[in-house]
Amino acid sequence: MADSVAPALPVGAGYGVVVGIGFFFAFLMMGITWLQNRYTMYSTKQSEEFNTASRSVKPGLIASGIVSAWTWAATLLQSSTVAYTYGVAGPFWYAAGATVQILMFSILACKVKQNAPRCHTYLEIIYARYGRVAHIVFMFFAFVTNILVGSQLLLGGSAVVTSLTGMNVYAAIFLIPTGVCAYVILGGLRATFLCDYSHTLVLMIIILYFMFHAYATSPLIGSPGAMYDLLKKAAITRPIEGNKDGSYLTLKSNFGLIFGVIQLCSGSGTVFLDQAYWQRAIASRPTTAVRAYIMGGLAWFAIPFGFSTTLGLAAAALTDNPRFPTYPNKPTSAEISSGLAAAYAASTLLGQNGAIALLIVLFMAVTSCASAELIAVSSLLTFDVYKTYIQPKATPKQLIFVSHIMICVFGVLMAVFACIWNAVSIDLGWLFLVMGLLIGGAVFPAAFAITWKKQTRIGAISGCIVGLAAGLIAWLTTAKHYYGAVTVATTGQEYPTLAGNLAAIMTGLIVTVSVSLIKPDNFDWEITRAINAIPVTQGTAPEGLMSPSEEVAGEKGVPQEKTSSSNSPIPAPAAVASETEKALHIEIGAEDEPSKLRAAFKLACIASFVLTFIMDFLIPMPMFFSHYIFSKGFFTAWVVISFIWVFCSSFVSCFLPIWETRDFFADFFRKIKGDVLGKKR
Repeated sequence: MADSVAPALPVGAGYGVVVGIGFFFAFLMMGITWLQNRYTMYSTKQSEEFNTASRSVKPGLIASGIVSAWTWAATLLQSSTVAYTYGVAGPFWYAAGATVQILMFSILACKVKQNAPRCHTYLEIIYARYGRVAHIVFMFFAFVTNILVGSQLLLGGSAVVTSLTGMNVYAAIFLIPTGVCAYVILGGLRATFLCDYSHTLVLMIIILYFMFHAYATSPLIGSPGAMYDLLKKAAITRPIEGNKDGSYLTLKSNFGLIFGVIQLCSGSGTVFLDQAYWQRAIASRPTTAVRAYIMGGLAWFAIPFGFSTTLGLAAAALTDNPRFPTYPNKPTSAEISSGLAAAYAASTLLGQNGAIALLIVLFMAVTSCASAELIAVSSLLTFDVYKTYIQPKATPKQLIFVSHIMICVFGVLMAVFACIWNAVSIDLGWLFLVMGLLIGGAVFPAAFAITWKKQTRIGAISGCIVGLAAGLIAWLTTAKHYYGAVTVATTGQEYPTLAGNLAAIMTGLIVTVSVSLIKPDNFDWEITRAINAIPVTQGTAPEGLMSPSEEVAGEKGVPQEKTSSSNSPIPAPAAVASETEKALHIEIGAEDEPSKLRAAFKLACIASFVLTFIMDFLIPMPMFFSHYIFSKGFFTAWVVISFIWVFCSSFVSCFLPIWETRDFFADFFRKIKGDVLGKKR
């Protein structure tokens, strides 16, 4: 935060938002959880419901959850930073570079349903396939990913809260996750989805508020044409190095393209190694997981694209305006790297109202993503540490208790790391660029674990470790070569981070494929399909629910007796309500036919590769190589497209989940009415 910039809001506003809204959601979740346990078959006291939402979530809510989980503080702040730094190329490359991973993950989501339908975490797949050593190696990369993501959320969020209100930065870091921990403990994964939905709803409303004000009603800008004229003036006084003619209005941005490549590499690690995304695949219905990820990826694109095309460009356009917080000086590189471009633009455009709106939208983004990280890491610590190495025969009650404890543990841990980064002057921009080279080596080994039966244990482990080593060496040597020293400043520059990110992810790919092909495996997927299988007696279960060797229940698929197995992380309780048990069987098994999953896999492959080609090559590359500078008409069309995309994203994230669950809500309210009138439920 800049000492010279006075906060737009009083300190009390910061504490009010951070504490007040956080605990509002905690109390709201307390009520929702009570209603859920009383009027539905899904009880948060069951480990399966707490950690996987009984694998019954429909695609609209999954898509909304993906949008929410991928909307970090960095999505809003860093996208505005690159818009300020690279012009229109920044928002496009931020959005396109990070949408690809969600689209590609639809392939893994389908394969999880095909090859490990009852797993709780992706590390369970690693353990079942490769054993303990590989499990520990991948666990290291998983925890590094989650710690970096979690601490980035708090670091970026607290920087802007402090900038806008003057609130103590360390107080913000510790208070932001407090309310989130409370409501995640109360409601589990389904609670996370419900709060994700409410957060995304508020997020969309405020983004549209900023967009309409900047481009339609603001006396400072007021139209795309006025924004265009202001950006042309900015290019004269503050030209962008590496852009065609220093313009803010071109995709011919050398450093913007470099950022896009870094975003592709870093985002791949963040998505493929973050349990939060696997957890959403696990929680979804089998044949709708692919659709959910494709819709979620396309819907998410609109958030950084629309938000930073508004506030990021507005910051660049209004820097010379007397109402700009740093006027008559331009913001320092440290302020911009800390993510303050959006805060300055919001304050300039709307004064205190803009600061309040940004504070709320940022808090929503931070807490919704933090809730996804908390439940994800809780699952890893519960099933892959406690259940695997400490108490293999843990009961569901013990697992729920440990999950609650681990949510609190990780909440404190990510706050501690955020404090460390802040104390040693490492900002959001540095962490964002460096993260990919630390975790990139494990991206392809993790993806191949569920998709490629020829990958070997040695290939998977060596790809991770050699990729990490290659990333670190390339990063540090490039910093030394180009800038003559290895410091925080030099290692956060574009060339060292580009070299490190590319070296890590590509070395991991080359090593794991090469080593595996020396003596390829021929893995039997029945081993991973048997993870958490529930042995029961008599009759037959729905197709796809049990492995062929298991004895299953009667015609309705209701288990009569349960026993634990060596593959099962959760021994079944002695007695479970038959209605709930039957429902769980229906959700897990009824849609799990191989033909439907094969069709879903084909859709995932076609959609993800075609959309990736369009977003990352067909649209930007011709404009990059032709050195095209936007005309006023083209820029106006560009802005209109951003509005249309945000509206479509709002429909997918906010209206589709309600429409899909209309029958459930009708039945739900009938039960409440009957209960109120004293009728038998």
